[in-house]
Amino acid sequence: MANIKSQKKRILTNAKAADRNKAVKSELRTRVKNAEQAAGTADAAASLSLAVKRLDMAAAKGIIHPNAAARRKSRLMKKLAAK
Repeated sequence: MANIKSQKKRILTNAKAADRNKAVKSELRTRVKNAEQAAGTADAAASLSLAVKRLDMAAAKGIIHPNAAARRKSRLMKKLAAK
């Protein structure tokens, strides 16, 4: 355990950020999975736009790299276009 006061605070704030990042990444996986499953149905456009929006938001917040968001969106679009 750290002895320095500022380091103790950093440990707490890092843990909070890790929990927040974990929740966002979990939601990303769920939204992408839902968009893939909704391919060819009536709500496909809505689920796709929500997945893209969440990817963009995660990239803007620094949770995932912007290039990773672009790559995931590209792969998602290719999968949906193929169906």
